[in-house]
Amino acid sequence: MVTATFRFYEELNDFLARPLRRRAFSCACARNATAKHMIEALGVPHTEVELILVNGESVGFEHPLADGDRVAVYPKFEALDIRPLLRVRAAPLRELRFVADAHLGGLAQLLRLAGFDTLYDNNFPDPEIEALAAAEHRVVLTRDRELLKRRTITHGCYVRALKPSAQLYEIFERLDLAASARPFRLCLTCNAPLHPIERGEARTRVPEGVFERQTRFVTCDVCQRVFWEGSHWQRMRALMDHVTRTAPHIRTQTQT
Repeated sequence: MVTATFRFYEELNDFLARPLRRRAFSCACARNATAKHMIEALGVPHTEVELILVNGESVGFEHPLADGDRVAVYPKFEALDIRPLLRVRAAPLRELRFVADAHLGGLAQLLRLAGFDTLYDNNFPDPEIEALAAAEHRVVLTRDRELLKRRTITHGCYVRALKPSAQLYEIFERLDLAASARPFRLCLTCNAPLHPIERGEARTRVPEGVFERQTRFVTCDVCQRVFWEGSHWQRMRALMDHVTRTAPHIRTQTQT
């Protein structure tokens, strides 16, 4: 056995036992235990970690710990460019796509509303989420920290907020999504692209009063639903305008 001293910073403390939060503490480690193994043994999913310093030097997850090592573990830095120091991942994801677990159906719809390809099925088992994340290079969104500890999941977020609108703000802020949002391009139900149709094509597919008042329509080729810029669209537009300005709070209405 070897003994190392750990210090976790900022929101990573939320995953630790209370007596270990926001302070340095010593921990016994198996000989040749890696940084990743010990970080997760202490309760912190590796997907939440952005930087590991061992004795002041940046290391990767597979770095073996030695007796007397001092380990500092950091989440994403909001205002400091640490790219020259990073050792924990080979490369960032070029295009952000998500897969959400069974607890995050409302968030999945709101991310689709913002234009982000987001897979969701409340029957997805954890192994299928892990497989989708690996095969399609998706970020896993979950409120289950154990899911984020699975070996092949490289990018993920533990969602702390409970309500979908607050969850949307949390993910937008943590992943800096505002500049990448492309609202109203995906079907909220199917996650498939929406495309415009001629007004005449919509005549038999929408209520008569809607057809008389509206001039622009879009449809989803999967579910065949037709959408227009009514009062619900205006509420969704307000939500998207608000979240892309990174406003701190909003109360929203959702459509079934």
